[in-house]
Amino acid sequence: MLSANQLNKSYADRAVVSDVSLRLEPGRVLGLLGPNGAGKSTSVSMLCGLLRPDVGSVAFDDGASPANGRANEFKRRIGLVPQDIALYEELPARQNLELFGALYGLTGADLARRVGESLELVGLADRAGDKPSTFSGGMKRRLNIACALVHDPDVLVFDEPTVGVDPQSRNAIFDNLEVLRDRGKALMYTTHYMEEAERLCDRIVIVDHGRVVANDELAALLRHAPAGERLEIDVGVAVDCAALRALPGVIEAAETNGVITVKLQSLASDTAAVLGWCNAQGLAIRHINSMRANLEDVFLALTGRQLRDHA
Repeated sequence: MLSANQLNKSYADRAVVSDVSLRLEPGRVLGLLGPNGAGKSTSVSMLCGLLRPDVGSVAFDDGASPANGRANEFKRRIGLVPQDIALYEELPARQNLELFGALYGLTGADLARRVGESLELVGLADRAGDKPSTFSGGMKRRLNIACALVHDPDVLVFDEPTVGVDPQSRNAIFDNLEVLRDRGKALMYTTHYMEEAERLCDRIVIVDHGRVVANDELAALLRHAPAGERLEIDVGVAVDCAALRALPGVIEAAETNGVITVKLQSLASDTAAVLGWCNAQGLAIRHINSMRANLEDVFLALTGRQLRDHA
């Protein structure tokens, strides 16, 4: 539906984004992850038509682009939920949505219908007449989402929408995203919370120092994680693992302080052979722990553990 191709952006002599390409598709959620200062916000701004790339292009499949005569159409087809709350605090919730809808050309019955549907989706229909200044942080976040979808865009971009909200509001936001995905919207989601990306995203793009360092389905990224799938087997004694490393499916095996750590190609298919080997050696297994890599393992392996203090 919407593609960004080889986006580049520099400020002075510093490259902020270099050759970033990604694609948003209907009914799918693309996660955009990266450390602070990695180029995420700049990439999002270019994707939404708010910032012109030095090199590269952003366009819908039918040709609508911020760089041609269809720029206004392009922007009407995108809804952005910014990281910072963007509301008029002293206007009632309904009037906030009416204002944003009017900016996109909605009027009359169409505007009223879209305002009502948007408030209903985010669970704020009963607070339509109340001012955001009286809302909790989570309610403001949900109203922010309603403002981004009131004009019924094809693409929705969520820039860290759960910052500072309680667990109930966070789960309500997740529910909103899943409803929108099921309605065929194309979604982008940026976050620093790896568990959110694992839950919501079909595909993950990781950027670091302005470049894409990973772009794949979540399951494929996890298969290639350094931590992989592994067993920790407590046998309480020193063990020579040379023969264990020769077993099919065993990638690595080592023993430390009586605990054998085995990295496997697949926990499901290779665990039985490892346990059989332990039994053949006469080892008394005191405890077994199985682990699979998660997205945080992948993220840290690709971007490192060094602190990033950029804004």
